[in-house]
Amino acid sequence: MSKTVKDLTAGTAGGIAQVLVGQPFDIVKVRMQTAPKGTYSGMVHCAGGILRNEGPLAFYKGTLTPLLGIGVCVSIQFGALEYAKRLFAAQNSAFGLGGEGGKNLTGSQLFTSGVFAGLANSVVSGPVEHIRIRLQTQSNTKPLYAGPWDAIRKIYTGHGVAGLYKGQVATLIREASGYGIYFLVYEKLVQREMATKGIRRDQISPVNPILYGAAAGYALWAVIYPIDMIKSRMQTDGFSPATGQKYKSTLDCVRTVWRTEGIGAFTRGLGPTLIRSPFANGATFLGFEMAMRVLD
Repeated sequence: MSKTVKDLTAGTAGGIAQVLVGQPFDIVKVRMQTAPKGTYSGMVHCAGGILRNEGPLAFYKGTLTPLLGIGVCVSIQFGALEYAKRLFAAQNSAFGLGGEGGKNLTGSQLFTSGVFAGLANSVVSGPVEHIRIRLQTQSNTKPLYAGPWDAIRKIYTGHGVAGLYKGQVATLIREASGYGIYFLVYEKLVQREMATKGIRRDQISPVNPILYGAAAGYALWAVIYPIDMIKSRMQTDGFSPATGQKYKSTLDCVRTVWRTEGIGAFTRGLGPTLIRSPFANGATFLGFEMAMRVLD
């Protein structure tokens, strides 16, 4: 099996783990981000309302899209990341840098690898998250879409490829900046343990990818949360003035939210995100690292 196929397969395992663990928290986050100001008094109020009005299965509403799509997204992330790391390692090795095989990458090389992974991922993550958010926020009693495929069909028929990629500017900014930090933090923690203990990557305790993934997840959300909120607003907005469009562009969305709702709107829904983050990101890296060991 080639290195690229291994990277993609292990990334898929990490992505599936991420969705199964993180989906209930994600729907609460999205509802709080996109609801009018004052709709929910907090995370518990939001989660309680979903449970009471829509039932426990509502926490996995729209799961099919991310289960398929996020599996592909995380696969692309890790595939692109490992590809960029190999390029930098080869470059280091040619100049006698980075230790054995040039694999001890610098912080800037790891950050750049993460940015590349985020940009590659955004091609798929933009429409996948758009469809997921539409399904998560639609009415439970009068749903506009019967499911992910129906949503894709209706949006594409009415608005073309551009409709599927609604909110893509915010997605690109989020993915590039977020995954640059995300993989930098994780890889540096892995490097530190390997150097301190003098061990190989596959000798690291399975507990530590969970801890390092949790730390990387917190670093990611510290950077991208306001951008993520704007992305959610753009992806739940109408497609035209006739369908309730509020924002003309990403910048207009930022200005409008700031003017009408204040700075607090940019952190609304942060609670469930911070609770979700260590579990979802820990599961992602554990799934990836364990799959890589099996595939090796």
